[in-house]
Amino acid sequence: MIELTDATGAVMNTPVIDASVHIFCQSNKDLRQTFMREPFRSRGFPDYEMDWYGAPGGEYLKDSKGPDRQYPGSDPALVAEELFDKRGVDIAILHPMTRGIMPDRHLGTAIAAAHNEMMVTRWLAHEEFGDRFRGTIRVNPDDVAGALREIDKYKDHPQVVQIGIPLQSRELYGKPQFWPLWDAAVAADLPVAAHIEVGAGVAFPPTPSGKTRTYEQYLSFMGLNYLYHLMNMIAEGVFERTPELKFVWADGAADLLTPFMWRMDCFGRPHLEQTPWAPKMPSDYLPGHVYFVQGLFDGPGDTDFAGEWLSFTGKEDMTMFGSSYPHWDSNVLTVPSSYTAEQRDKLAWRNAAELYGIQSPAIPSAVPAQ
Repeated sequence: MIELTDATGAVMNTPVIDASVHIFCQSNKDLRQTFMREPFRSRGFPDYEMDWYGAPGGEYLKDSKGPDRQYPGSDPALVAEELFDKRGVDIAILHPMTRGIMPDRHLGTAIAAAHNEMMVTRWLAHEEFGDRFRGTIRVNPDDVAGALREIDKYKDHPQVVQIGIPLQSRELYGKPQFWPLWDAAVAADLPVAAHIEVGAGVAFPPTPSGKTRTYEQYLSFMGLNYLYHLMNMIAEGVFERTPELKFVWADGAADLLTPFMWRMDCFGRPHLEQTPWAPKMPSDYLPGHVYFVQGLFDGPGDTDFAGEWLSFTGKEDMTMFGSSYPHWDSNVLTVPSSYTAEQRDKLAWRNAAELYGIQSPAIPSAVPAQ
């Protein structure tokens, strides 16, 4: 819980749910020997750092490694101290980072399964902090059968709150081969979160026209990929077919939604007869289906129109705060001064609490500071 000032100057004690905390194994050796089994333990696969773009100055925050120099974001006690003690976070949604898309779908599933086991045994079961962690189980959409096994294994775990997939899919997520996966997510009552993967693997370039030259371009363009998926899912009738499906675009870029939905509605209005399986206006499929994690560089900043912009297209009901810890751009919750008290609470905790069904003594206690 942190203190925030609203547009009237009143100070409020505001609960905080961090919807994007990235966790890792301590090392390659830790991943292989502790959580992987043969024949995959001896297989070759890239390190977390095997991608085309490195952040200038380093990908992770200083002091985010464990006491024995473990990989950043791999020590539950250190992460808990940073988030819960220093930043005022009440509940942290963990999202394990794996290794990108593997050429061998079975290997990709084995790597995802190893990270799930790591998260459940090392984090969710942590004696001191486990009750404040919630988990994302990673599945491999290239291996739907393997993904269904992982969902079935963890769907009843009380602290597992969503299913995680890579944003860098080589096929659009509206296509029918993924429908059994979305059906399983609905049956398990779990939302699906798409997040940029840290390892490049065999993913396509970040833009339809190929590779960008610099990290800054990569980071700017990569968020557009969620729009390709989302618009395809709407046009393919995924949300009409599966009305209980909830999708989280977990790497920001909610600020891009409004102009693109305006365009999709404009072009979709006279062409609805071409998609009889999706008879509504495209924007009508957003409420209750689409969510975003809002990070440090999303939105117009602390401007006098920030609250108004958040209200367009219903974004205020879709956005959730996420710190992206331990990445270099990890941030403490800040709320533009033009947000209303309701918008502040929705961003800080309410949208996440409702989506993930989070119950905690800290969450209902949003009361004025004394």
